[in-house]
Amino acid sequence: MKFTEGYWEKSERANASHAMQAFIVEEIPNGMQIVAPFHIITDRSGALDVGTITIEFTAIRKDVISVRSWHFEGYQRKEPRFELNKDMQDVDVEVTDEKAIMTAGRMQVCVDRKDFKIEYKADGKVLTTCGFRNIGYMQYDRSNSTKFPESNYMYSDYTPYMNTELSLAPGECVYGMGERFTSFVKNGQVVDCWNEDGGTASQISYKNIPFYMTNKNYGILVDHTDNVSFEVASEKVEYVGFSVKGEELRFDLIYGDTMKDVIRTYTDLTGKPALAPGWSFGLWLTTSFTTNYDEETTSTFINGMEERNLPLEVFHFDCYWMKEFHWCDFEWDDRVFPDVKGMLKRYKEKGLKICVWINPYIAQGTGFFREGLEKGYLLKRADGRGIKQVDNWQPGMGLVDFTNPEATNWYIAKLKTLLDMGVDCFKTDFGERIPVDVEYFDGSDPWCMHNYYTQLYNKAVFDLLTRERGEGEAVLFARSATVGGQQFPVHWGGDCSASYASMAESLRGGLSFTMSGFSFWSHDIGGFELTASPDVYKRWLQFGLLSTHSRLHGSKSYRVPWLFDEEAVDVCRKFTKLKISLMPYIYQMAVNAHETGIPAMRSMVMEFEQDPAVRYLDMQYMLGDSILVAPVFSEDGAVEYYLPEGTWTHLLSGERRVGGKWYKDTYDFMSLPVYVRENTLLAIGANEKTADYDYADGVQIQVYEVQDGKEVQCLVPDQKGQNALTVTALRKNGTLTLESAGKDQHMTYLLRNVEEAGEITGAASVEKTADGLVITPEKAKVIVTF
Repeated sequence: MKFTEGYWEKSERANASHAMQAFIVEEIPNGMQIVAPFHIITDRSGALDVGTITIEFTAIRKDVISVRSWHFEGYQRKEPRFELNKDMQDVDVEVTDEKAIMTAGRMQVCVDRKDFKIEYKADGKVLTTCGFRNIGYMQYDRSNSTKFPESNYMYSDYTPYMNTELSLAPGECVYGMGERFTSFVKNGQVVDCWNEDGGTASQISYKNIPFYMTNKNYGILVDHTDNVSFEVASEKVEYVGFSVKGEELRFDLIYGDTMKDVIRTYTDLTGKPALAPGWSFGLWLTTSFTTNYDEETTSTFINGMEERNLPLEVFHFDCYWMKEFHWCDFEWDDRVFPDVKGMLKRYKEKGLKICVWINPYIAQGTGFFREGLEKGYLLKRADGRGIKQVDNWQPGMGLVDFTNPEATNWYIAKLKTLLDMGVDCFKTDFGERIPVDVEYFDGSDPWCMHNYYTQLYNKAVFDLLTRERGEGEAVLFARSATVGGQQFPVHWGGDCSASYASMAESLRGGLSFTMSGFSFWSHDIGGFELTASPDVYKRWLQFGLLSTHSRLHGSKSYRVPWLFDEEAVDVCRKFTKLKISLMPYIYQMAVNAHETGIPAMRSMVMEFEQDPAVRYLDMQYMLGDSILVAPVFSEDGAVEYYLPEGTWTHLLSGERRVGGKWYKDTYDFMSLPVYVRENTLLAIGANEKTADYDYADGVQIQVYEVQDGKEVQCLVPDQKGQNALTVTALRKNGTLTLESAGKDQHMTYLLRNVEEAGEITGAASVEKTADGLVITPEKAKVIVTF
């Protein structure tokens, strides 16, 4: 939101006042506080008839400085707050007439008291600053008031806003702010954090996260559930500005040695992602949205996948598992599914997991609606005239009030009946269209609850699954999110269209999302709206099956591959089996994400932040630490991509390429640029049928270009995410030492692209193959001399 009209001119609507002087400074527990008047005070008279902004700096975790600014301290909003994991730190405060310095570990807040400038430092370097007219209080659209005895006597009729602006250095790029489909680097954009159902082709986002990170290795979390409006090098091109309604503004500055460290600390603060179950990484197939289907249809799809040797892990029933006008009463439509328990039993005997679509809206005319109405479990109108109802999605629908514990228990008790039937997980759709002219059970501000509602909704469902299915078995397919939502995976990218452009914008959104503290992400393979041409579908299959989670889903048409062409079946088979074989690697990346918060799927800049060539790259990504993927977004199969420094080996063909340069190639539908980084031990599983298997049994450790003097490690998890096998490789003076510890049933090594070696000790056998030397170890340590 802009409060100026060009750099020099204030907006007359803003009625802006700014912090101008650090007049009072004092130490407070774990921090420092300053009182900053709206003008510079030089004598006692200057301290009269002047407002102030109080600014409080506290060290709430290691490498995290929390900043709270307020104008009127007694103003209340009943704002729901993000749950933050604080670990208060000791600080040192030094105050002189000229300076005030707060030191917390390696971080400092330095305040120039005379010229009023705040520097945020870490390791002795300035991260960002704010000063002249950068901390403000606005009385927006203020009406006139008077001291005469009239109706507007001392009248306060305006909308209060607080804003802060933090400087950007030349070349500093801003990332994150949730799943945003606009340009990956956010400089020059205006971003309003307001969850809404807007598809993937606009500035609107399902998942707004008021957190950004820059390539100077710090992040800013604006700690408000209400709409946070960002001006990212837009209102003032040298600053990121952010503002909220009200009399207070809170933000946390997070520092790290790397961008990964920033994300690690951010997720320490806001919550680590749960570990999604192994089966959730396999292929999901759905009924699609408004298509016609019954048990015969779904069985035809499931059997068709099996007959074509297409491994399927999860079958999803979208909205019409319920009757029309009954969303959501959670009752199966017995006209098309007359034997639900029997059907689900038959599907589960095939090894499938079952997912059903839900949302938090209850259509009138259903028994579930009448029960919620009678018990007071639905959101009430702000004017006191009953409950809030709209026709926006379902006729006369009401919304569950998740601030009421009894309403939450009522809702999830109904979901439990579905689990008892054999359902395994839920697609928690919507959660964005939350009205503001409502009253909540706990009195929460409805404007703030608009964004925060999704957190209560998804948490309630995820907690139910954890309780009923066990730790590590809970998974959602969620569309909306806010800060902390990463704790309840998985999220998908919403309503994209069947085109290359929409495929690319989906990836952009996913990369921004994973720069915002989220680790797992999916998208509708083939596009949701419209029906893809066979080439788009096949390219999207490649991309989707090299994402953390993979789902075939559409709107008005089915997404089974044989409806596109026979080659689509082959592509689906190849890349589904490829992903399954990569599960020892992918699941270890998931374990890392669960433990550290570093996303399993990530942008190039997060992995190679020292390489200036990657700062703007949003059409390729890293799947974990070691695999680079560049989807093909063109009908002719042409693709341009960048390989960072080092030697890269194509995962499928074995071709080696030198990094630090761009490449342009053309690929058929059976391949794409997917390269393995040097100094990698890549664990390849021995299973091609299911994503949930014993990853260590029969695993092949593929050795990629271990450089002299390098020691690298590979961890292989079990199905619960515990370490089952550790393999290390050390290359020194022409000798490669491979050593394993833990479970190594039938393990082999593949020295990728190595045709000859000298002496090999500790091996039971050595076989020459087209891909390189395959070594079956006899001992825990194998030594290869070149």
